[in-house]
Amino acid sequence: MLEQVSPTNQELVREFINGHVLRHAAHGHVWNVPFLHVPVLDWLRYDWVMLALAVVVSVAMAALAARRHRPVPTGIANLFESYVVFIRDGIAIAHLGPHEGRQMTSYFCSLFLFVLSLNTLGLIPCCSGATGNIGVTCGLALMFLVLSVGMAIWRRGLLGFLGSFVPHGAPALLLPVLIPIEVISLLARAFALMVRLFANMLAGHIIIFAMLGIIVSYGLLTLGPQLLGAAPVLAVVVALYLFEVFVVVFQAYIFTLLSAIFMGLLLHPEH
Repeated sequence: MLEQVSPTNQELVREFINGHVLRHAAHGHVWNVPFLHVPVLDWLRYDWVMLALAVVVSVAMAALAARRHRPVPTGIANLFESYVVFIRDGIAIAHLGPHEGRQMTSYFCSLFLFVLSLNTLGLIPCCSGATGNIGVTCGLALMFLVLSVGMAIWRRGLLGFLGSFVPHGAPALLLPVLIPIEVISLLARAFALMVRLFANMLAGHIIIFAMLGIIVSYGLLTLGPQLLGAAPVLAVVVALYLFEVFVVVFQAYIFTLLSAIFMGLLLHPEH
């Protein structure tokens, strides 16, 4: 098979990967449909459709929950209550304490569902995974940073917040070195949130679409009747896709968990 590879086929693979994975990074309002031109999609913006869909789903779920409200939740209401309790007790209260944890439960519940939704869109044909865009993950990290700093100032005051950058019991001669390190450490946490989510989601998509591009460009266009030779690679792609389904949930959980841990370190530096 390697002997049949031509520069044209290599270019097809590159276009396949760029079309599926990287196009939305520069044009978040376009549909992810490589090799085809669908005229109706030229004026039907992707971001408008996704926003409308999110509003419809949110309103429908709220109406369903209100219509089926009971003293003892059942069905989907019971599922969401279990989800909220898990986020509240396992993430928010566990790392921020009882008071701040209860206050921030709604934020972490929304954050998990938001990141999970963005991750899942990357696995749906014609859609783009927004978390594969460094700008989106940067926005999420900045939101975490602003919220964490704001809560720390509100809880301990401006002087108390600034005092958290001074290690307790450190010699005065070392403070000019230790204080910048503490500031950099805070910024590094936000940077880690941004890069970790972006890199994990983008890497998974690139691997899947690169293997699909090899099958389409080399197997379908070059091998012809020998397309069955690509069957083992296709099986690997299916397995990777199923694994990516787990990854989108896991990465949403990790992003939420790390946000709570980093926020707790800023709110409770004594611990």
